[in-house]
Amino acid sequence: MAENPHARMSEEELWALYRRTKDPAVRDTFIRQYAPLVKYVAGKVAANMPSTVEFEDLVGFGVFGLLDAIDKFDPEKNVKFKTYAVTRIRGAIFDELRSIDWVPRSVRQKTKEIEEAVVGLESKLGRPASDAEIADSMGLSEDELLKTMLKISGTSVLSLNDVWYAGDESDKISIGESIESPQSLNPDAAVEREEIKRVIVQAISELPEKEKKVLVLYYYEDLTLKEIGQVLEVTESRVSQLHTKAILRLRAKLTNVRKGII
Repeated sequence: MAENPHARMSEEELWALYRRTKDPAVRDTFIRQYAPLVKYVAGKVAANMPSTVEFEDLVGFGVFGLLDAIDKFDPEKNVKFKTYAVTRIRGAIFDELRSIDWVPRSVRQKTKEIEEAVVGLESKLGRPASDAEIADSMGLSEDELLKTMLKISGTSVLSLNDVWYAGDESDKISIGESIESPQSLNPDAAVEREEIKRVIVQAISELPEKEKKVLVLYYYEDLTLKEIGQVLEVTESRVSQLHTKAILRLRAKLTNVRKGII
């Protein structure tokens, strides 16, 4: 059997070759190498989805993201392919989930009601609204509000991957792509790309500390909600509530500034 001509090449050399030639054989090498990453990301997404969402479907959706990542990856930008691919794979999965409209209408309505309450309150107060204030504005008890947060928790992950356009269709970014390490949550670090990313990063930095920590641990450190609960010494359901509140606050902040930005 003839030896694979790419077997002795380093990954750097393979990327340089693929960028230059778009050789299908090199592409297949990358697909085989990074296929497990698709299952890993799909598993992370599945952990926060209703049981009606099939894991294998998520894997299928994620493959499109891997193919897209391979075609568009630029090794000269000093970003590891794995980091770049995770964002593309996750984005492809959420694009497909959104297209099949799997979220029940009642859940979508509840999400909108809480988001509108947060938008109004935080615009008026000039600070993050407390659970008690949000519940009061909606005519609910705090317990009822927290139960509602749990019901809509599956949709909050999808919300984080909503696309925001910075100028035109070819230049887009999601909230999730803007979550960086705690040391990097500096709006100035994001200015080089575009104003909308600066606004997103600023909004993340202004979240209450626990909510910000949940986002960073989930999206940057890649921990599951259960693992985050162990780190923060709270229940998994409490982490889910914190995650949902963080996303609703982010969307509220962006709604407040959107007209002035886009």
